[in-house]
Amino acid sequence: MEQTEKPKGYAEKGLLGKIKLYLSKKPLPSATDRKKFDHDFAISTSFHGVHNIVRNRSRIRKVIWLVVVLGSVSLVVWQIYSRLINYFTWPTTTSIEVQYVEKIEFPSVTFCNLNRFQTAAVAKFGIIVFLWHTVSKVLHRQEIDVNSTAFKEAIDFIESHQNFSVTDFIKNNGFYLNNSTLLACEFFGIPCGPKDFKHVFTEYGNCFTFNHGENIQGWKKVSVSGRGLSLIFDVNQEEFTDSPGLGFADAGIIFVIHSPKKEPQFVGLGLYSPVGMHTRVTIRQLKTVHQEYPWGECKPNIKLQNFHHYSTYGCLKECKAQLIEKRCGCLPFLLPGNGIECDLQKYYNCVSPMLDYIEFKGLCTMGTHNSSCPVSCEETEYPATISYSSFPSQKALKYLSKKLNQRQDYIRENLVNIEINYSDLNYKITQQQKAVSVSELLADVGGQLGLFCGASMITIIEIIEYLFTNFYWICIFFLLKIPEMTQRSPPSQNHLGNKNQIEEC
Repeated sequence: MEQTEKPKGYAEKGLLGKIKLYLSKKPLPSATDRKKFDHDFAISTSFHGVHNIVRNRSRIRKVIWLVVVLGSVSLVVWQIYSRLINYFTWPTTTSIEVQYVEKIEFPSVTFCNLNRFQTAAVAKFGIIVFLWHTVSKVLHRQEIDVNSTAFKEAIDFIESHQNFSVTDFIKNNGFYLNNSTLLACEFFGIPCGPKDFKHVFTEYGNCFTFNHGENIQGWKKVSVSGRGLSLIFDVNQEEFTDSPGLGFADAGIIFVIHSPKKEPQFVGLGLYSPVGMHTRVTIRQLKTVHQEYPWGECKPNIKLQNFHHYSTYGCLKECKAQLIEKRCGCLPFLLPGNGIECDLQKYYNCVSPMLDYIEFKGLCTMGTHNSSCPVSCEETEYPATISYSSFPSQKALKYLSKKLNQRQDYIRENLVNIEINYSDLNYKITQQQKAVSVSELLADVGGQLGLFCGASMITIIEIIEYLFTNFYWICIFFLLKIPEMTQRSPPSQNHLGNKNQIEEC
């Protein structure tokens, strides 16, 4: 150990020795030279007011100028301090701008039937409604009464149908989109049909998205306002049904308007179109840009594994999927990922309790920068204005009854007319911006220095040079002169007495 530490000690001693040797070769300036250096700095510096203190012979004027200079320095220090405090509170401003364009992207629209299941399938497996209510719990928070009769029946059903697939059952026995349920479809004067829709699973079972975002080149654009997507659905209440006991007591279509880059989110955003009504939806495009932390709450570098574009809703789904897959060893089919699909037994024994645990512990949160899913840096929303009118009119009712070969009361109770279009060919950008940038802070500080002291960057360099020169001289004084003064001083009596005692010993 001594052999390894000794060279290090010599190295440090050698370095200090070289510094001391270098400084020893530099002569220490005399008091007259130091005084002349201070005087020259005072009369030549670009720091305003200092030369007036030195040059004035009147003591009163010297005092006045000293007070002025000290007061100006105090004010500039206070101003710079307040500017720095303001900057480190990370202030932001919000700008709103309207952009007019010749063509604007049409959003994606996802449609679902409020009666989610085929009547024949529910008659055969009545418990399927409650099972789907449990399975869709992964998408939105809902309470399940474990003491209810339906829960006990579901447990018995699971034990007797262990290979039962809810996914396949809903896909084959839920709402479907074909020429019998989509009676009319027109986009910007061009006919469309079921082939233009993509099937997606939501809490409403089988849903269908128009203008989905899989093919970016295929995103449809609108060049004239007032026209857009026009649809007539037949919800066929005799063929499709649901459970009023679970809150599904309406008849019609629920739809959500969203960006092609995002997944459809019905909670809080779903729009209803009841039967026997013509729903006119006028939309505008609203883009929101958030600043990254610490000015805002977004994180520009965050990426999702199963989605091309980041969204808080997609992030929450991935967060739940990862926690459930880690705990239960399987993945609910309504959540993204490539894991093994959870069977019904897993849903009741593991997935459902895990969802309650995630909610209770707050493991998947959204909003702030330090949450699981911070806000998106860029969001596109479509605020809607909705109006309703009775559909069809008496004359149209007779026409449709003859055309569709259906009773008039059937048409009143099952047809839904939806029309979605833009109000104007423009979009609004709400942008969060930094209130103070680094360049603006430097400009503000420089302005305060120039206003109160007439100082600039050159002045600061002059002051640094002056302070460095004085520090350099102080180092020479402490390293050279003080040791010389100590060596010249005569030894004290106590020191001589101690020395004699040592010699006697």
